[in-house]
Amino acid sequence: MFGAKLASRLRKEQPVSDQPNAELTTREAVETAEERGATAHVLDGVDLTSKRLTLDGIAAVLDFPEWAGRNLDSLFDCLTDLSWLSEGEHVLIWTGFQDLADHDPKAFNGINSVLRDAAERPMCGRRFTAVLTRS
Repeated sequence: MFGAKLASRLRKEQPVSDQPNAELTTREAVETAEERGATAHVLDGVDLTSKRLTLDGIAAVLDFPEWAGRNLDSLFDCLTDLSWLSEGEHVLIWTGFQDLADHDPKAFNGINSVLRDAAERPMCGRRFTAVLTRS
């Protein structure tokens, strides 16, 4: 619960950039992750135009437990835990993020902020990283 409150406070204090600049293709991001021994999880963001759809997509691709909620605090808690996955680094590669950014910029900024916050606070022997790609 402490992690959720901290993430909420951080999201309010830190401004989020308008859009990330994705320089890698999805294929390059997967190859880069695998070269360093990480497990790549690809989220196809095409048609994920709402916060709910995107949170459901992230939960599905990272195999979140059934008890996980579908809100930003729960997203942070799950991403900093990942105890149900194998040890090591797990990389979420979100391709097509632009659909959410175009349809719901506030939801995109909130989710993107949580992804960055979670990447800075690994726990349970599992490191989380997020890479956003346009294709």
